[in-house]
Amino acid sequence: MHFRLCPISNARRAMRLLRGVAALLTLVLGIRLAGQPVRPTGFEISFPANLHAEPITGRMFVFLAKTNEPEPRLQLYRGSAVFASNVTAQRPGDGAILDQSAAGFPPESLRDVRAGDYYVQALLNIYTEFHRADGHVIWAHMDQWEGQNFTRSPGNLISEVRKVHLDPAQGYKINLELTKKIPAIEVPADTPWVKRFKMQSPLLSRFWGRPIYIGATVLLPKGYDDHPDVHYPAMYLQGHFSLDAPFGFSTKFDPSEKSWARERERAIAAHLNIIEPPPYSHHNGALGNVETGYEFYQAWNSEHFPRMIAVTFQHPSPYYDDSYAVNSQNEGPYGDAIMTELIPFLESHFRMIPQPWARTLTGGSTGGWESLALQVYHPDFFGGVWTFYPDPVDLRRYNGGIDIYNDENAFTIPNGDWLQEERLASRTIDGQTRITVRQMSRLQSVIGDKERSTIWLNDYEVVINPVGGDGYPIPLWDKSTGKINRDVARYAREHGYDLREYLERNWPRMGRDLVGKVHIYCGESDGNFLNLTLYLLQDFLENTRDPYYAGSFEFGRPLKGHGWQPTTNAELVKNMAAAVSQNAPNGEHPDRWQY
Repeated sequence: MHFRLCPISNARRAMRLLRGVAALLTLVLGIRLAGQPVRPTGFEISFPANLHAEPITGRMFVFLAKTNEPEPRLQLYRGSAVFASNVTAQRPGDGAILDQSAAGFPPESLRDVRAGDYYVQALLNIYTEFHRADGHVIWAHMDQWEGQNFTRSPGNLISEVRKVHLDPAQGYKINLELTKKIPAIEVPADTPWVKRFKMQSPLLSRFWGRPIYIGATVLLPKGYDDHPDVHYPAMYLQGHFSLDAPFGFSTKFDPSEKSWARERERAIAAHLNIIEPPPYSHHNGALGNVETGYEFYQAWNSEHFPRMIAVTFQHPSPYYDDSYAVNSQNEGPYGDAIMTELIPFLESHFRMIPQPWARTLTGGSTGGWESLALQVYHPDFFGGVWTFYPDPVDLRRYNGGIDIYNDENAFTIPNGDWLQEERLASRTIDGQTRITVRQMSRLQSVIGDKERSTIWLNDYEVVINPVGGDGYPIPLWDKSTGKINRDVARYAREHGYDLREYLERNWPRMGRDLVGKVHIYCGESDGNFLNLTLYLLQDFLENTRDPYYAGSFEFGRPLKGHGWQPTTNAELVKNMAAAVSQNAPNGEHPDRWQY
């Protein structure tokens, strides 16, 4: 059968061609064929000299929300849309334009916002210039002891909340003025039980070219002041930045507190700037067996409970709310600072037993990886680790199951010759999609370019990535295409950030110092698929010989997600104390500290 074009078909083709040219002219030249200019759509944001007298380099944000409770900036990741672009040396009184070219999430652009009424708020995240010891000069946000939460960071500028009508089809230009500074963080006062301190790190300050601080919150055992001659074992807890007492310890009964797990979720939510864990939060599991802070206090204060000192570290960096407790090209010598500055300070100012058998580690999620890494990197310094749902310990199953060594793309999974399946970054405990790797990468790009987003997954990547020629981390994958950089993957493996590979490569040398010390727990429905990476670690450790690792793995099921642990925190402390007692050498009888 043969066809030939008729005059009508040619006319239609011509009309389609003209419409295409019109669309192209509209996009490229900003004009309509009828001669009408494209209506402007966006915001102009300024700040007065009496609020901030000097020019500011940083990142400007506009938040859109359907409610003003809480403020739109505090609904980030949950109820608000966010749009952002960088500003360089913006002077008081000058307007920064945030228009349709600004990066956005969930809408990719302001032109994708549905017409309607919105509560609007602007925020300017202030960057600091760092002249680093490696010769690079970069701009990043200096943590103000809030844990790299830019929506709450002291000194950042914010506007009042306004209700406005937005209609991209009609166009709009809205002026917003930044009129307030976020106030300083209020550090809780010390109590007879809980002590907090913050110290400048000489190592980190030299690296970053500015004063950098690390710190800790210390929970003392019952009877500490009444037994001045007793020295105690130490439990080092790792996790996201928090000024709360270890294990959520609280001497006050709060009838609204369901469990410390819920308080932990609230702390995580505070870091992620949300009210409840959102659909695309990686902290989404079924948390169980974890008592309230007051219930933990009752156990801690009870008779015949192990008397130990519990410590949480604070080590926020210019890239994230904690440094992952290791050295890295981008973060600097945080591992050395913790090992040679922070722990010696603790052991000299509190009556801790400065011996490997008396030092234990624990933590969950980011803190799970950190606690395991400290034990693995320093096998003869610590006496054991109890790690919960750690971040990826085998980079063949990175978040969402990405094999960073062999996969071509982080966003998609090839499925035959025709299909490309979107890869999940986070799932619910019943397997439903929370957010894809593509979406998460776009969110990161909105919060900060050059790997400065200060959120998951950038938290881990800035640690394992090498430094680029511009001084910023080389991305593991392109945030717009998903293409994986194999050179970055090789760098991560060669420098020991793949903990399973590092253990396997060094087991003949270090295995004897890890026998009986490694205990790992994870839900089998972990929202970040972290159980998958732990299966690979378990395969290796369970097959070790000369020596056999003699540790343990426990996987929670059914439907146990990110945050699951098999016991209460009080039971965890008892288990750790029992291991310390068992490993104590002759002459160090536990009765001395288990009064």
